Amino acid sequence: MMAGKAQDLHIPEPSIRPGGEPDFSRIDLSRPGSARRPPVDIDAAEIRDLAFGLIRVLDLDGDAFGEWDPQLSPEQLRNGLRAMMLTRAYDERMMRMQRQGKASFYMKSTGEEAVAVAATLALRKSDMCFPTYRQQGILIARDWPIVDMMNQVYSNSADRLKGRQMPVFYSSREAGFFSISGNLGTQYSQAVGWAMGAALDGDERIASAWIGEGATAEGDFHYALTFASVYQAPVILNIVNNQWAISTFAGIAGAERSTFASRGLGVGIPSLRVDGNDYLAVYAATSWAAGRARAGHGPTVIESFTYRVEGHSSSDDPSRYRPSQEPSEWPLGDPVDRLKRHLLRAGLWTEAEHETLWAELDEQVRQAGKEAERHGMLKHGARSDPASMFEDVFREIPPHLLEQRNEAGF
Repeated sequence: MMAGKAQDLHIPEPSIRPGGEPDFSRIDLSRPGSARRPPVDIDAAEIRDLAFGLIRVLDLDGDAFGEWDPQLSPEQLRNGLRAMMLTRAYDERMMRMQRQGKASFYMKSTGEEAVAVAATLALRKSDMCFPTYRQQGILIARDWPIVDMMNQVYSNSADRLKGRQMPVFYSSREAGFFSISGNLGTQYSQAVGWAMGAALDGDERIASAWIGEGATAEGDFHYALTFASVYQAPVILNIVNNQWAISTFAGIAGAERSTFASRGLGVGIPSLRVDGNDYLAVYAATSWAAGRARAGHGPTVIESFTYRVEGHSSSDDPSRYRPSQEPSEWPLGDPVDRLKRHLLRAGLWTEAEHETLWAELDEQVRQAGKEAERHGMLKHGARSDPASMFEDVFREIPPHLLEQRNEAGF
């Protein structure tokens, strides 16, 4: 008998490596306005197409099309643009501060601002958000003080978290912003649990969680989807597919086989795949999912198809694993520029207004930075009292910690 040929192990590889020419020809872009908008009580099996296509409202010229157009007012559009621009101005300053040695670490959300800002403004301010570390736009969209965010990055004397979280791992109960976890998949499990509790209490609030496509390969992702489906938890489960999980491309998490949105279909959750750089599409999809959750129809999975323009963090050099010109050739453009173009086309905005707003926001961030720096930075200024490390964990400090505190001289 002839011996059978052993199968080779398939190792996914990016189509292009550093030094090559960017190639996005593999991406099948749906025509803006071509996706149907179903009723919120629809069964997952009836909208499989929405998990494999791409919901788009804006074309690259800034015109809006189709049933998913949320028909936002001029004020809503300008507020969304402002929040995205402020997020970008904040990011740019804080990365500069990290490079100057004033902070130990930073992570930018450049190119992904719509994923956080549009989704947040489509929710109610009372809804609970379970973000990862590239959704600082949630806090900014909810008008949380930028100075407070800076204090956390600097881990200074005014940091409400007392230096216990890594920089950019914000937390704010008042803003409905659940503490960021370095183990990203846990945000899904916690969001689903929170939503189940809200449903038990008859609470009208819903939960919304974000993780990157890389974290969909973690067990927490699958546990959360199962619980959300079984108990019809009022939760929105966002997958931010920005093509790169640190230095690992999306294929390692399964992008070669199917869309990330389609994973929700396996457990019976209606799932949408959205142009993550289209502010109107993200807003509309989130609004649809929120309406579904509030009406008692359960969870929705939303994959935001976007691109991480810069490094994973201040510690990352993306030129080591992808062509340096790739970000500029991403076919879905930039979310800030696309919403700006939409406002210009509608006669609701001018280039002069845009330049004036950018200057105002840049100055706002600069002044906030001066105030935050007065409370201390990485190498200079005041810090939280070291004795505070023994506080805020137990209602009554146990004997072994009392002993340690005394030994430390506090």
